[in-house]
Amino acid sequence: MAPRPTIVALTVAGSDSGSGAGIQADLKTFAAHGVYGVSAITAVTAQNTQGVSAVQVLKPATVLSQIGAIVTDFTVSALKTGMLANATIVEAVARAIRSAQLGPLVVDPVMMAKSGDRLLDERAHAALAGELLPLAALVTPNLPEAEILAGMSVRTLEDQREAARRIVALGARAVVVKGGHAASAEIVDVLFDGATFTEFRTERVAGTSTHGTGCTFSAAITAQLALGRGIQEAIPLAQAYVAKAIRNAPGLGHGHGPMGHL
Repeated sequence: MAPRPTIVALTVAGSDSGSGAGIQADLKTFAAHGVYGVSAITAVTAQNTQGVSAVQVLKPATVLSQIGAIVTDFTVSALKTGMLANATIVEAVARAIRSAQLGPLVVDPVMMAKSGDRLLDERAHAALAGELLPLAALVTPNLPEAEILAGMSVRTLEDQREAARRIVALGARAVVVKGGHAASAEIVDVLFDGATFTEFRTERVAGTSTHGTGCTFSAAITAQLALGRGIQEAIPLAQAYVAKAIRNAPGLGHGHGPMGHL
């Protein structure tokens, strides 16, 4: 019998009805790491491996009520944010994190689904940069998200470094610019902590079962931080977990399929 998880991690994100990304992926990832997952849902999406067909964004007060219910009854060791949908929710979540003094915080700046569907409206970009990033221990943008946050094209490894500099300048303590969208034989994730760059290289796993990789990667890091590991140690462990989850994908759906989180 597996040991009972006593460490708690919180995810504040959207629900994915296909369970490949979002809240569902985060909770499965937490469980796989032996961490008890709690959640605050920001939006409900009608979604599968082929795309997003509907989105219902919840009221900020409902999101805050969920966070409030959690922090009054659980000791949260680490948390992450994913899909926050709009500026009002971004601002409300930032206020809640400050008020409850939650951390360490991993910000996955979810802006687009794998299918290309927008999951964060444009007015929320400024709120994310101004309100949430200064609270973050780590931000985990992919290349398209890094381009938006940094206001530049990101094509090369040096571009990743410059984008990381610009994102840290927005107030985050550290950023890892993920290289999964690059056309390269291996994935290079570039970490910048405000002083030092570190490159984490990993094999690119072939296949189309990659729905929710960003959510899963940031959730794995969050779980590792909750367990007491540092960012430098957490990133390669998260890379290895995502690679294993892709290799063990169940082969479901007709688009970008879900991974095998467990």
